This record gives sequence, structure tokens and C-alpha cells, in this order.
Amino acid sequence: MKQGALIFDERTDRYDIRFGLGDYYGGLHCGDALEVFTGHKWKPTRIEYGANWYLVGIRAEDLSGLRVRI
Repeated sequence: MKQGALIFDERTDRYDIRFGLGDYYGGLHCGDALEVFTGHKWKPTRIEYGANWYLVGIRAEDLSGLRVRI
């Protein structure tokens, strides 16, 4: 699994994962499974879109910067 941080790509209007300076996942789509580090542990989730992008079962005002792995 690769670990990185969620970022919002305004060009594509979707979230992506940044692994390093020039290393990106390539854009997340609805239903993509990943793990997020929250509460000092990794939790499985998936990304979805309703009124805004959200992670199923994860409470967060802003997804940008969350530590994730995929």
C-alpha cells in the first residue's frame, strides 16, 4: 500500500492522493476504496459524492490533507 495525503484537484473537480512532490495517484472516483488515518488508527472507507465529496463513515469538514493509503 502507498501512503499519501488527499488533495483537491480543481482542474478535474475531484480528489487525488499526493504521494510525493510529483507523484500522484491520478484522481479518485466515486466508490474508490482507501484507508484514512484517524483516531490514531487506519480505518477503511470509500470516497463518494453527494452535495460534496465525502468519505463514508468519516467526519471531516475538509478532506484535503487527510493521511490516506491505497
